[in-house]
Amino acid sequence: MRKSGAIKAAKKAGNVAADGVIKTKIEGNYGYILEVNCQTDFVAKDGGFQAFADKVLDAAVAGKISDVEVLKAQFEEERVALVAKIGENINIRRIAVLEGDVLGSYQHGARIGVLVAAKGADEELVKQLAMHVAASKPEFVKPEDVSAEVVEKEYQVQLDIAMQSGKPKEIAEKMVEGRMKKFTGEVSLTGQPFVMEPSKSVGQLLKEHNADVTGFIRFEVGEGIEKVETDFAAEVAAMSKQS
Repeated sequence: MRKSGAIKAAKKAGNVAADGVIKTKIEGNYGYILEVNCQTDFVAKDGGFQAFADKVLDAAVAGKISDVEVLKAQFEEERVALVAKIGENINIRRIAVLEGDVLGSYQHGARIGVLVAAKGADEELVKQLAMHVAASKPEFVKPEDVSAEVVEKEYQVQLDIAMQSGKPKEIAEKMVEGRMKKFTGEVSLTGQPFVMEPSKSVGQLLKEHNADVTGFIRFEVGEGIEKVETDFAAEVAAMSKQS
């Protein structure tokens, strides 16, 4: 039985698993966020799949595990058995841990999960900040955190656009300098308009509460995975040939 499950799992291993769930859990001063993938939204809602993801997360929290390879090794046998039972490729994709004085989490359905760590904030504020991160997708905490590499890449893109409009280089460079300030604000949490009160920035909100965000993590199911678009009728036909 175990051998036949392993054979089935091996056959499914090449299938793109870009659906699935995000799970979060806070334990003391540590927040954990996990992504487990499957192939379809239908399986993502399956009780057995959900229970497997919960079990993996609980093990990560109990063992303070931040290395996904450790979790993969620990749960490989159960993963193989679940693949054989459900009939889809399943993958423990990633785990991340965030440490902080005050931690908050937010889940938008099962597809987006956020952890936020802050100082001087209450639980309500941290929850609101986590909701903001889910909606606005910042990449950095503050504008000054934006890496030189990211800034340089965007600078070149904006300079090319300005030069193509026929502006002299000196004028184009001055225009781009202004745009870059706007860009670093747009991609950083504190520079973004607060989703619940867009008249103020997140930075202004934090100042009002005498609080600071020390870090955040945002996971979205399947981000960065190239999903193969399959014709549904062809998929059913292919599945019937396999069975």
